[in-house]
Amino acid sequence: MKNTSPYIGLLLFTVAAMVLRLSAGHLQLPGSETTCDPVQLSWCLQSIVSYLPPTEKCCRKLKGQEPCLCQELFDPTFGGYLVLPGAKMVCSACNVTFSCGFW
Repeated sequence: MKNTSPYIGLLLFTVAAMVLRLSAGHLQLPGSETTCDPVQLSWCLQSIVSYLPPTEKCCRKLKGQEPCLCQELFDPTFGGYLVLPGAKMVCSACNVTFSCGFW
């Protein structure tokens, strides 16, 4: 049996992991459309629950998820935060439109 480099196994593992992440929709390639990933909302949770001004990173992540926010309302982990009054304040501060018929 031929002795192969241990780096080949690592390379194959890395490629397989990337394929899995792409198929799950959590990795956005340059030039692709918005990938809905409710985990990106976690950058804004502190501002939503404590009424602190959002950070630049929060606004950038929230803006990237803007087309997905109504869909992300149904995410069991982060969706509940979007109905809190602080979410409207954060969206306004970040200039993000979030209208799903209840605001």
